[in-house]
Amino acid sequence: MDTKKSTSDWSDAEIQAAVDAYLSMLSREQSGQTVNKAHENRVLREGALAGRTKGSVEFRMQNISTVLVELGRDRIVGYKPAKNVGANIIRSIRDALNAPSSLTSEDFAPTADEATLEQRAIKLEKQSFKGEPKGILKPQQVSSSGNSFVRDPEVRAWVRKEAKGICEGCGKPAPFEKDGKPFLEVHHVKHLAQEGSDRPSNAVALCPNCHRRCHHSSDRDAFTAQLYEKVGRLEEE
Repeated sequence: MDTKKSTSDWSDAEIQAAVDAYLSMLSREQSGQTVNKAHENRVLREGALAGRTKGSVEFRMQNISTVLVELGRDRIVGYKPAKNVGANIIRSIRDALNAPSSLTSEDFAPTADEATLEQRAIKLEKQSFKGEPKGILKPQQVSSSGNSFVRDPEVRAWVRKEAKGICEGCGKPAPFEKDGKPFLEVHHVKHLAQEGSDRPSNAVALCPNCHRRCHHSSDRDAFTAQLYEKVGRLEEE
């Protein structure tokens, strides 16, 4: 039986709770973990979405998929985008996607998985930094399908946020946006494979062109030397 609350408009707090849960499931799914959507639905209805029906929570997740698709972002495969989503709901979901969400210790945990690292960095970029993150002096290499290094999501988030959408190599604005934010890649000036650190003093935010230049161009050594001169926080290792 529907209660008065189950058929009423959703509050901003409820929308935020649904979005946070959705993004958490998406992050876990992208990192290869199994996500039980029925369990997640029940947990929400026992907590932040108490009084809502299973069907209404499911439909709200489909609404979130709709907005993510419109933004060109990844969505959870099991939540097919809903049709004819109201303008007010779309606006509320967009606001919730852009709002700082509550952090857990897991969000700060270093990882070698690129998808998980990026998801954590995106979440951390929404927060205010109290100072420069410590990072990892000697990142550990791990073996999976290839060789990857454990990296600190806070370092990636801080470096990109410090750049303010401007490439620290060429000094030009990021060439395009992804998920509504300027797209810049974090480059380790002394490569991790060369025993470089994963710290702000060894990392810069670059446009894709400058990033490739650091790895593949005939003047990559001279360009790297320019980075040390241009970016004050960098320290040669």
